[in-house]
Amino acid sequence: MADDKRGRDKQAHDAEKRRRERAIATDLERYDEEEPPVDEDVLADIERDVESLEFPATGAEVVDAIGEREISAGADTYTVEALLPDTDEEVFDSPAAVRVRVQRPTVAAAMKRIVEAVGALREVKLTGSQRDAYERTLQELMDIDPIDENEGIPVVADWIVEQIRTDRDLPGSRSVRRRAAEYCRANGYEVRNDEWLGI
Repeated sequence: MADDKRGRDKQAHDAEKRRRERAIATDLERYDEEEPPVDEDVLADIERDVESLEFPATGAEVVDAIGEREISAGADTYTVEALLPDTDEEVFDSPAAVRVRVQRPTVAAAMKRIVEAVGALREVKLTGSQRDAYERTLQELMDIDPIDENEGIPVVADWIVEQIRTDRDLPGSRSVRRRAAEYCRANGYEVRNDEWLGI
């Protein structure tokens, strides 16, 4: 491949695509963790319904195609549009990426709020690695706090959204992890220094 701008852009794009595929594979491996499971048939139907879209597809395109579809997780029911940001800034590489996002509705709903808050600011972008760090922090909260209906997730998501609106900038991923750890410790959950939230 030529060492020019086009070649470097393609390499960067390919590297980002491989990173996202690895993240999807990791999420699929963790599918059976604490949050009440979304029915496997519903997830398969969602994946099948979005296959008609041209991928990569934006969140707005996915919401337009299947936004009113309902997803049940335990006693709660969500629509896809309540879980995915209706924006062109959020991009899904494949139908499997859509499936991974909606299979954890509590985290997905929190990330939707964060992405849409960022979308209100033209000068700020939520990049892949920072987005992944925010999402992982919320997932760690879910794993620590499954019995209390994941109360930590909206607390931390509210804090992130408030920081975005107040500072007109994104809080660093370390700050988000620190806020999540503070919530855990204040509510009697141990967070060790060698864990993701152990800042």
